[in-house]
Amino acid sequence: MTDPQTDPAAPDAPPALVDSHCHLDFPDFADERDQIVARAREAGVTRMVTICTRLRLEPSVRAIAEAHEGIFYAAGTHPMQAAEEPMTTVEELVALSAHPRFVGLGETGLDYHYTAESAALQAESLAIHIEAARRTGLPLIIHSRDADDDMARILSTEHAAGAFSCVMHCYSSGPALAETALGLGFYLSMSGIAAFPRSTELREIFAAAPVDRILVETDAPFLAPPPFRGKRNEPAHVVHTARAGAALFEMTEAAFAAQTSANFDRLFAKAAAHPDSAALARRA
Repeated sequence: MTDPQTDPAAPDAPPALVDSHCHLDFPDFADERDQIVARAREAGVTRMVTICTRLRLEPSVRAIAEAHEGIFYAAGTHPMQAAEEPMTTVEELVALSAHPRFVGLGETGLDYHYTAESAALQAESLAIHIEAARRTGLPLIIHSRDADDDMARILSTEHAAGAFSCVMHCYSSGPALAETALGLGFYLSMSGIAAFPRSTELREIFAAAPVDRILVETDAPFLAPPPFRGKRNEPAHVVHTARAGAALFEMTEAAFAAQTSANFDRLFAKAAAHPDSAALARRA
């Protein structure tokens, strides 16, 4: 007899989802990481990308990915840490990208909400990550907060100088930056913010985007969607964000899960080609 909570082939199993951005190395999960992963599996979250935000911590993030089927990782210097961490190099990022579970560059970007004073360093770091994305063919993972104009300008100028792929992680900026990003062929990632009752304008931005450019994420342990808002987020909760996305695009939950998973595979092609993804797909 199959158990629908653990067997993805069972008739009542939840649709398979990807949490395209979480932080499994954060102290919030230190005492129960295996249980967090298990709850995600039970909820139908078959794959996750855990993000390293300080390159000196890359070994510990890599170890988490290596320890769990279907978990991949990305690494970079978060813009809020750009003034605290040594400036990385293109060569360092390219070397890290050789690992079979390393599937993206970042998160990197601009944050003028908390750290506007380091704007020049953030832009320098972002340019390095962009060049590494060009050289490796891996997608860039962008954090942008209160920096719409500069972000649109930098991404447009850099893309014209040499193409690269990109996801605008946890998109919560305005419609103009979304239009720029989509025009460059980039993706928008939907976090729990999009499910907040007062996020009407943000949902309108997502609704205007092609559904084949949408990803879903938790950004766990942050930004839990309702009904967990205000509590610690975890990858299992991406189900609630996906439910809001399905309603927004007038799709069934299963169809939206399949679409966002296909979008993930297109952007994160290295993860899609990994043996874990093939094994998980065979069980679905």
